[in-house]
Amino acid sequence: MRLQQSRQSLSAILKNSFRGYDMKKEEMLKLDNQICFLLYAGSRKMTALYAPLLEALGLTYPQYLVMLVLWEKDGVEVGYIADKLLLDTGTLSPLLKKMEGSGFIERTRSPDDERKVILSLTKKGDTLRQKALDIPRSVFSKSGLSPDEYALLKKQLSTLLHHIAQM
Repeated sequence: MRLQQSRQSLSAILKNSFRGYDMKKEEMLKLDNQICFLLYAGSRKMTALYAPLLEALGLTYPQYLVMLVLWEKDGVEVGYIADKLLLDTGTLSPLLKKMEGSGFIERTRSPDDERKVILSLTKKGDTLRQKALDIPRSVFSKSGLSPDEYALLKKQLSTLLHHIAQM
């Protein structure tokens, strides 16, 4: 039932996606008209902007995302991180193991439920926050966006992600 509803929703979205958008069917298949490509390529380029900054901290981009979540809220379950980052725990587990090996986090079993793993920043991980403070501003300055363009793009991407996540 739920799968059928998802298919109907997707069908409705696709049918209405180009309503009011004057484009011939043949034009829709051009690479330059694909939002998915722009998101994919933009994500790769954005991650590349972060790479040298994060390398100096000993982090990869996915590890940085985990640290961002923990810097906001320390001592959370793995499932909380998975939900925030839209990742499954199977993808997250090897990443967390490596971060623990690097001394950034520690994983402990929940005293209430041993099936649950709690993630906490170590002193090294918490100290890293200070070193990371200039990263967002550095990436923003390299983006070429004005503050208004940045805010608008962030809002539009958040809206898109919200809609897609509802499927």
